[in-house]
Amino acid sequence: MSQNKNALIRYKTIDKCLQNHYRKWTLEDLMEACSDALFEYEGKENSVSKRTTQLDIQLMRSEKLGYNAPIVVYDKKYYRYEDEEYTITDIPLTETDINVLTETVSMLKQFKDFSLFSDVSDILQRLEDKIYAEKSHTKPVIYLDKNENLKGLHFLDTLYQAIIKKVVVLLTYQSFKSKEPQQFAFHPFVLKEFNNRWFLVGKKKASLPVVNLALDRIVAVDFDFNLPYIEENFDAEDFYKDIIGVTVNQGLNARKISLWVDADNAPYVLTKPFHPSQTIEEQREDGSIVFCLRLKVNYEFERLLLGFGEGIEVLAPESLRQRIREKLKKALRNYE
Repeated sequence: MSQNKNALIRYKTIDKCLQNHYRKWTLEDLMEACSDALFEYEGKENSVSKRTTQLDIQLMRSEKLGYNAPIVVYDKKYYRYEDEEYTITDIPLTETDINVLTETVSMLKQFKDFSLFSDVSDILQRLEDKIYAEKSHTKPVIYLDKNENLKGLHFLDTLYQAIIKKVVVLLTYQSFKSKEPQQFAFHPFVLKEFNNRWFLVGKKKASLPVVNLALDRIVAVDFDFNLPYIEENFDAEDFYKDIIGVTVNQGLNARKISLWVDADNAPYVLTKPFHPSQTIEEQREDGSIVFCLRLKVNYEFERLLLGFGEGIEVLAPESLRQRIREKLKKALRNYE
């Protein structure tokens, strides 16, 4: 058990003792009570020293923990709360506490689709009630980008449970190119989010490559308990290290890509790099820059380049330069 948790147990024990006004509490009594509480949690003897108990009382009295506990000594021997109604578990929230809790609750609620967080839903509700009881009309100042209308989010927890329990799922799936849904067994490895869309990553068979399936294209999910789950040591960080997005062209090797960005867009590229491999090769007098990446080219990366319009130019490799050129030509014809 960590020292911080030990200390918290001691503070709560001292608090509980001092709330009992029908007994006189000496320092030795508090030491014994703390030792008993730690034994109950740890299952072994852990005697609390006199010095430790004195320091605990001193900290509880101070502002350092936010308690400011009114602990007093009477008859030069016994400890008690000067305010008989006081307890460290009922400390009023400060303005800073309220603001921090408001933002924390707001961010935690973004994960409501996972049962992993269902156990804290009641806690979140109580926190919200406490916050609004202390201060009404508190507006959050952090907003996470999330598409609540995206299809397939209700499958998140089912798929999450299948992954951690290593169960094969039977998916009914309709890709954008298919006219009718198809049903197949799938071995899920991880869930991945990119650009406000969720993807299920895994394999249909051990002999087939790893693929991404968009949750918004899943029609139904069932389980296949008779099919053995593929025990594969899938490393998502290594699998996605050379790409932007989710599409991994497994037959390709990462290659050097050189790009020019104009002066208007250069600050964005410098402050928010496309990829960890990004390096600056040249900063020109007009404010434009030339930088390099080492990536596997995929659909998401090409869309990123096209999103910069005239503000970016592919310098190398030539094959990527020609492909982006053709896409821009086709786009231009739409305006002619």
